Amino acid sequence: MTDKIGYTRKGDIAVLRISNPPVNALSHAVREGLVAGMDRAEADDGVKAVVIVGDGRAFIAGADITEFGKTPLEPFLPDLCKRIEDSPLIVVASLHGVSLGGGLEVALSAHYRIAQPSAKVGLPEVHLGLIPGAGGTQRLPRLIGVDAALDLITTGRQVKADEADRLGIIDEITEGDPGEVGLAYAEKLVASNAPRRPISEMEAPDPIDWDAAYDGTLKKGRGQISPAQAVRAVQASVELPFHQGMQAEREIFMDLMRTDQRQGMIHAFFSERAVGNLPELKGVEPRALQSIGIIGGGTMGAGIATAALLAGFNVVLIEMKLDAAEAARARISGNLSGALKRGKISELQFKTLTTVALEVSINYDSLASVDLVIEAVFEDMAVKKDVFGKLDAVCKPDAILASNTSYLDINEIAASTSRPESVIGLHFFSPAHVMKLLEVVVAEKTAPDVVATGFALGKALNKISVRAGVCDGFIGNRILATYRTAADHMVLDGASPYQIDKALVDFGFAMGPFAVADLAGLDIGWATRKRKAATRHAAERVPTYPDKICEAGNFGQKTGKGFYVYEAGTRGGVPNPEVPELIDAERAERGITPRDFTDAEIVRRYMAAMVNEAAKLLGEGIAKRPLDVDMVLLFGYGFPRYWGGPMKWADLQGLPALLADIERYATEDAWFWQPAPLLKQLVAEGRTFDDLNKDAAR
Repeated sequence: MTDKIGYTRKGDIAVLRISNPPVNALSHAVREGLVAGMDRAEADDGVKAVVIVGDGRAFIAGADITEFGKTPLEPFLPDLCKRIEDSPLIVVASLHGVSLGGGLEVALSAHYRIAQPSAKVGLPEVHLGLIPGAGGTQRLPRLIGVDAALDLITTGRQVKADEADRLGIIDEITEGDPGEVGLAYAEKLVASNAPRRPISEMEAPDPIDWDAAYDGTLKKGRGQISPAQAVRAVQASVELPFHQGMQAEREIFMDLMRTDQRQGMIHAFFSERAVGNLPELKGVEPRALQSIGIIGGGTMGAGIATAALLAGFNVVLIEMKLDAAEAARARISGNLSGALKRGKISELQFKTLTTVALEVSINYDSLASVDLVIEAVFEDMAVKKDVFGKLDAVCKPDAILASNTSYLDINEIAASTSRPESVIGLHFFSPAHVMKLLEVVVAEKTAPDVVATGFALGKALNKISVRAGVCDGFIGNRILATYRTAADHMVLDGASPYQIDKALVDFGFAMGPFAVADLAGLDIGWATRKRKAATRHAAERVPTYPDKICEAGNFGQKTGKGFYVYEAGTRGGVPNPEVPELIDAERAERGITPRDFTDAEIVRRYMAAMVNEAAKLLGEGIAKRPLDVDMVLLFGYGFPRYWGGPMKWADLQGLPALLADIERYATEDAWFWQPAPLLKQLVAEGRTFDDLNKDAAR
């Protein structure tokens, strides 16, 4: 036994209580203790059943993340599960909180499962680039059938107790103390002479069209291989005897352990947890936040208001005119109606949020007592300065003034107030109540407690908050402008927008850059190009054909035409036949003879531009750590999670080869392809971007 497992006996029932705070992760000591506990129960004269229960807030939340990357120690989890299932005693798992990954696999190795109404179960291993590796792909299909098992395993989703009961994962739902509930259930089973019920001895489920399931899962995962490989593991549960199926599962699991995708997804997992952990905020208390003001009730402002209301804040939203104010209220109500329909809030909560917690006004004086104001108006410096001047006059002295600007200089905005130390950028992504990313933009004079408050707000809103410095576009949009420019250059030189979009979707992006531009609105890029025209370097190559698309009144999806043509009532678009004509005309005007690009070359150039610009940002201190860049691209720009982010992708490809390509591209366009000094330094020192993450964590 270990100190992680408690052993008690109540009559003829032995109780093994897991105590490994905070969530009873399956550490080596827990695994070792459970084996010893089973040994003791079987040697304890008169014991007829064993109850496994967790202390604290969970049964078993899964693997111990502190052991990730280390050589595993015996007993291995599959052996623990076999040891439990093979016991001659009846084994009951009493579930509460979460039972995830190995936690559910332990529960499946028990002969019966009882759960609290609030319990949740799941097999989320695909989110780490893996499959369940301790019998989850073999036991679950035998218990609930192939279709239901594939749904849970390939999506990694968690299910609540009532759904788990309907599926047949658990046998009974009873509210109460998990230990007492499990004990009573075991006593009932013993009294009724219930049989042992090992899942491994159940009949294999019926087969399906495995190749179709594999291909469909691979397509749905946009190239992520672990869900598709899970299909093959479940196939083994149908076609092979149990012990051979376990061997097949283990082989697939170990193969996935060696993949780049697994490395990328593990990196994303840990980076998501590290991104908000900033040394500069250690010991810094955020300012109190109860009420939030928002300036502007368009799509962005209404989305921010919705997120704030759902997080429990009171919101005062300011618009210029009564009709605009009412339109903003309607947008917020519409957003909250969606939450109501999805069961996120009750009817009473909906009424409270839309009436009591929300105030819509056309009077800036309504902001007199709010703790923080977020400006979300038109992207124009003069307009924003005017707004901040009004806010500075009416807001209380310790109120924080935040801008949602996507590009503009927060230092210049802050300088227009009497409180630059209380000014910060909070760059949300649209729709703000859905998108997870928040860039917290720290200006030169922003006070540490204001930065801490920005991160506290992000946490309250359930955002992934990333610290950014001040530059045009901050982290995400500055990098976006660069890799989008690389795509524009490839179009001028011979690729089509549609080949580029397809190549990048095949790489793993949800959409290509030209489809994204249509979704965002082509007028946004048009305005940016006009804004930058006066300061543009003579060597920059800037295509004019996108301006001609806009000059014709075509701004993408919102006008029905852009790079693609969008028919009413259809999803997606078809290529706009006018665009290739505009591109051909510009090539002719510039004297460019188009050449062919392979899909691989398109991806390489696009990614090289992304990484090179990110390395410049890091060298300038705009982003503090490579993982910050990775989180911005993952959560704000649709970067495929299984690559871990662009900086992790670069490490996986090898920085020396990537730098060599950038230097080769620079022979064609020395201005655009200037290698980042940091990238050159890392290659010279034989180091990686991940080494910089480790340095920052020390």
